[in-house]
Amino acid sequence: MSHRLNPYLGFRDNAREAMEFYQSVLGGELTLSTFGEMQASEDPAEQDKVMHSMLETPAGLTLMAADTPNHMEYTPGTAISVSLSGDDDAELRRYWDGLSAGGTVAVPLEQAPWGDSFGMCTDRFGVAWLVNIAGRPQG
Repeated sequence: MSHRLNPYLGFRDNAREAMEFYQSVLGGELTLSTFGEMQASEDPAEQDKVMHSMLETPAGLTLMAADTPNHMEYTPGTAISVSLSGDDDAELRRYWDGLSAGGTVAVPLEQAPWGDSFGMCTDRFGVAWLVNIAGRPQG
């Protein structure tokens, strides 16, 4: 039996915008369900909030997110980062360019001491990302 770990991001009220952005960067199919569609809230202000969303990419990445109901406290996650790694240099650099656009670069994407290319950024939605592109094997 296989397992997979999927990041699930929480937002106050802009999960749709964030997930559409991630889809534009990572590609894939995005599904969204609102509180109104699921009849999960009687609050008219919450009808269009995202109750659940999932982005599944051709590369096998899965990212999920939801908005926080008004009655719940929202605390942006600062102790978690989403890490992308692999050996497809062009694809991972494309992800990096998209995710870092409009955000803050903490560590530029460049060759790291361990031989890979590595960068850290926080996207425009406050989500921290790590990108690691495997270097060529030494030999």
